[in-house]
Amino acid sequence: HTQAAAGVAGVIKMVMAAREGLLPQTLYVSAPSSHVDWEEGQVRLLEQAREWPEPDGRPRRAGVSSFGVSGTNAHVIVEQAPEPQPDAPGDAPVVSGVVPWVLSGRGEEALRAQASRLAEYVDARPEVAVEGVGLSLVRARAAFEDRAVVVGADREELLGGLRALAAGESVPGVVSGTAAGRREAVLVFPGQGAQWAGMGVELAQASPVFAARLAECGQALSEFVDWDLLDVLRGADGAPTLDRVDVVQPATWAVMVSLAALWESVGVRPAAVIG
Repeated sequence: HTQAAAGVAGVIKMVMAAREGLLPQTLYVSAPSSHVDWEEGQVRLLEQAREWPEPDGRPRRAGVSSFGVSGTNAHVIVEQAPEPQPDAPGDAPVVSGVVPWVLSGRGEEALRAQASRLAEYVDARPEVAVEGVGLSLVRARAAFEDRAVVVGADREELLGGLRALAAGESVPGVVSGTAAGRREAVLVFPGQGAQWAGMGVELAQASPVFAARLAECGQALSEFVDWDLLDVLRGADGAPTLDRVDVVQPATWAVMVSLAALWESVGVRPAAVIG
């Protein structure tokens, strides 16, 4: 299962269909369902691929729906992209002659060594285009904490900046520093399907923090349901099982909220909780 990417395949399929002007056949269906009155309305099952004409010159449009098992529903409207128009002479944007070279390393010494190696490489290869070097540095290199940008209008100016950076000298056209900020933890609640009989019971017996928050969740739910949260988790006689959608989703939510409280009690405070 593609998890968070579920539904993307349908979007890709519709984009390609709109581009090609072809409605693809519905897979794994040999005959329309007898539970649907296909004579009513305009809905038809695509038992075979068919052409998708542009209606009255308007772009093709389609809707793509994704229904998550955990209850999340998403709908995207896809519209056919316009045909690309060739650029008219003189329409090309004017590009500045200044080229940036972006470098990074794990520590100042690594950054200076990177600058030295790049200067040697470019100096020994006069056929290398400075624009190509700049593009490769941005697209093909990992970004580490210590960073620098060397800016120059030509090859010699860029090489001079690299050599100054390698020597630890401060010159115009070279800016260096350390990336600020750090990555924060984010807790992700799972959806339906992560549950099991007895989940959270042992932890509630071992952790007062977890047990207290679980009890708060049970109290909050009691106004809206006719079952007891702890009885459901313990699998008590007469309690509904986790096979029911209206039971498993609030029960899983309660366990996750209680886990978040437990993590916070030991110093793990997330920047966000999602799911």
